[in-house]
Amino acid sequence: MPDTHLPDLRFGIGQPVPRQEDPILLRGQGRYTDDIHRPGQAYAVFVRSSHAHGRLRGIDTAAARAMPGVLAVLTAADLSGLGPMRCALSFRNRDGSPLINIDRLPFASDKVRYVGDPIAAVVAESRMAARDAAEAVQAEIEPLPAVTEASAAAAAGAPQLYDHIPGNCVLDFHFGDAEKVAAAFARAAHVTRLAVRNSRVVVCPMEPRSAIGEWDGERYTLTLGCQGVFGLRNQMAAIMGVEPARMRILTGQVGGSFGMKASAYPEYAVLLHAARLLGRPVKWTDERSESFLSDAHGRDHEVIAELALDEEGRFLAVRLTGFANMGAWLSPVAPLMGTGNFVKNVQSNYAVPLIEVSTRCMVTNTPPVSAYRGAGRPEGNYFMERLIETAAREMRRDAVALRRLNHIPPEAMPYQAASGSVYDGGDFSALMDAALAAADVAGFPARRAEAAARGKLRGLGIGNFLECTAPPAKEQGGIRFEKDGTVTIITGTLDYGQGHWTPFAQVLHQHLGVPFQAIRLIQGDSDLLVAGGGTGGSKSLMASGAAIVEAAAKVVERAMPLAAEALEAAEADIVFAAGRFMIAGTDRGIGLMELAARHPGALDVTHVFDQAPMAYPNGCHVAEVEVDPETGEARVVAYTTVNDFGVVVNPLLVAGQVHGGVAQGIGQALIERVAYTEDGQPLTGSFMDYGLPRAEDVPAVAVAFRPVPARTNPLGVKGCGEAGCAGSLPAVMNALCDALGVAHIDMPATPEAIWRALNRR
Repeated sequence: MPDTHLPDLRFGIGQPVPRQEDPILLRGQGRYTDDIHRPGQAYAVFVRSSHAHGRLRGIDTAAARAMPGVLAVLTAADLSGLGPMRCALSFRNRDGSPLINIDRLPFASDKVRYVGDPIAAVVAESRMAARDAAEAVQAEIEPLPAVTEASAAAAAGAPQLYDHIPGNCVLDFHFGDAEKVAAAFARAAHVTRLAVRNSRVVVCPMEPRSAIGEWDGERYTLTLGCQGVFGLRNQMAAIMGVEPARMRILTGQVGGSFGMKASAYPEYAVLLHAARLLGRPVKWTDERSESFLSDAHGRDHEVIAELALDEEGRFLAVRLTGFANMGAWLSPVAPLMGTGNFVKNVQSNYAVPLIEVSTRCMVTNTPPVSAYRGAGRPEGNYFMERLIETAAREMRRDAVALRRLNHIPPEAMPYQAASGSVYDGGDFSALMDAALAAADVAGFPARRAEAAARGKLRGLGIGNFLECTAPPAKEQGGIRFEKDGTVTIITGTLDYGQGHWTPFAQVLHQHLGVPFQAIRLIQGDSDLLVAGGGTGGSKSLMASGAAIVEAAAKVVERAMPLAAEALEAAEADIVFAAGRFMIAGTDRGIGLMELAARHPGALDVTHVFDQAPMAYPNGCHVAEVEVDPETGEARVVAYTTVNDFGVVVNPLLVAGQVHGGVAQGIGQALIERVAYTEDGQPLTGSFMDYGLPRAEDVPAVAVAFRPVPARTNPLGVKGCGEAGCAGSLPAVMNALCDALGVAHIDMPATPEAIWRALNRR
């Protein structure tokens, strides 16, 4: 007979348990924001600038106000009491002065600064009435010259977006010892230099942004999709000018975000203000074409990347110099990607003794740029891997051997990186060798010859990566035993597609022995949280997982005296294992769930995990790309990746995260491109103009693991959510350059760009 007291091993840590929410979503029972309807709700539609840059001379709302069903028309003059949105980071310029911040109000008042800049809102009884009235709002805008590229914004005579930002530069960032780096380059036997463009992308989650604002006379409630309700509550409370206790954020299912839905947007403050003004809920749902204009974009960097090597091929220094496009306003984390995250991630898994990063963060007449899957981590790894491949080509050395020569060896751990990070563990060369074997790199020459016989060019690319996750913030680990026999986890990360419910339940099941099927998860109600760092930076399992482990220990601690009383034994004689309290050396015991039922509320715990250092997931991607030289079409035809994510709680979900990241990397590398006219009009404003990878563009992705458990958190996990992008950008682009026989080609390598490169060759 099996021991029914033992946890079900099918659901323990390391098991490929399917996502628990999938049956709910597949049956259409998910609740996204647009599915929710509040009694008596009104509808908002926003009026946006059709000019990229111009003086706003006036707004005529008379016709709109007179239209049937219109309840209110709001402009900047109606929102004067709302606070600004600002960059939340305290970066300093190379001269020590602070970053030049921008106070963004919900509506433009003096100038418009990008196509899509919100200038008014119409609230009506129906969405169609609001839309009709929004079209009747007339804005008088005096056009001004526009600039869309960061480097162009820095040029003499460029249009100036703000009077208080000379030269359009909000931050002149510098990291490193310039003299030592210059000396290293001076004594180098070889220097590789590349001009690299990290192209701008539209985020494109499946679910557009949507929100409902409410006011009950005492408190605001904002229902929306986001990446963490606790942090957003504090942001929105500051904008609305109330104490955090008077702001509630509710989030149900979220159809993707990738960083874009992490922060406050102007629309949210307007909805709350309108709800208070009208005394009824106000709802807004973005349309896809509007999303292209209103959502934060990702990436957009122009960089000169340089690598210095000695006679043996050892790396002496790496130097990045360039521009980061902030867009027209500063998102809360806008400067991070092209500055601090370049620094932390360009080192990758190599023993580079010196790093210098110089980045000028520029405002332009484009939508704001914010975090997008990886947020500077894929970029740093991309620069390094492209430099290594190019250096090997120039020096006529084997690129794999060059990597192996410069890998940080396991015996050097913990390793103090030049970036300031301390790597706690990793076996980088062995992992790379495992990936090369899994991808059958030895058989590649035969596959290249077979492709050539079909008239195709075939190339192989390697993408080593090591990313520095975001450091886990303080995170809640609440455990609540319900009257119906279920157990609820309450934590402040937020699932916007990752599948948190299942791995969090696996952790609790393993550590507390409660039935896996009885575990529920709550993340989307700020009223239930006392802390919460949200989801981002590949840190959720490190933060919430650790919080759950520590909270489970507190449950056991609380239950010990109750178990001793129930078993009529001394507490010192009680032991806990596999969900049961036993008298040591006997078969007498009582289950944790039974104790919880006997003592309602007595075992409930609200615990805050006091954060941990960042972790360092790493791996090696190997891609093969085929190119049709007649048309320039490139296709990824084979893909293998071996990863060190530390302890893998659920390999099925982790593989899914890698697949998604690889798909987004392929999209950026070969397809996705945001383009503007000279006067700042977007040329890629819908899916008719902006390409996303389809199923046929993504090959089967083989995913394997070679873990070295992290030493920095109780579970030994390292994070995996952004790793697919970090490895795929260099792997795909290195494979493409190999196929074309060129030193470099920028992303996105569209058929036209490839055809031109082939003809130049």
